[in-house]
Amino acid sequence: MAAVTSSAAVVIPSFTGLKASKVTATTTTVKVSTPFRKFSVKASMKDVGAAVFATAASAILAANAMALDVNLGGDDGSLVFEPSTFSVSSGDTIVFKNNKGFPHNIVFDEDEVPGGVDVAKISMSEEDLLNAPGETYSVTLTAKGTYGFYCSPHQGAGMVGKVTVN
Repeated sequence: MAAVTSSAAVVIPSFTGLKASKVTATTTTVKVSTPFRKFSVKASMKDVGAAVFATAASAILAANAMALDVNLGGDDGSLVFEPSTFSVSSGDTIVFKNNKGFPHNIVFDEDEVPGGVDVAKISMSEEDLLNAPGETYSVTLTAKGTYGFYCSPHQGAGMVGKVTVN
């Protein structure tokens, strides 16, 4: 059980004399008054660095789970997916967004998906179309492998793409 006391010591490392070839470290002790307990916090720069790294790594991993945006139609009006070939992680969401040259849709080719994937569950109906700027269609792919997809109104014009799920 901790003892009740009126002050606590907190050790804060500080660095002076930073040079390319030499680092001198000093330690400063700060007294903090508290009516409850006496405690001491000591952390090396290695410990602090590890905590910062772990926090940054978590943020990067969380950011990677975010959606990937794919434009339907190039800014110049070309009938393309931008990007047309890309990779995502299993469970990532792909957001297809109407840009130019619409109407568009997204249909996954049943001959170009991993085995066991039901294209009807991940594709838009060939009759459904995104008709206005900014309209979106989102899909989350979980089965690993390569998926071929196309825009049914513009497939003959070469509006096709591939996504690899890792």
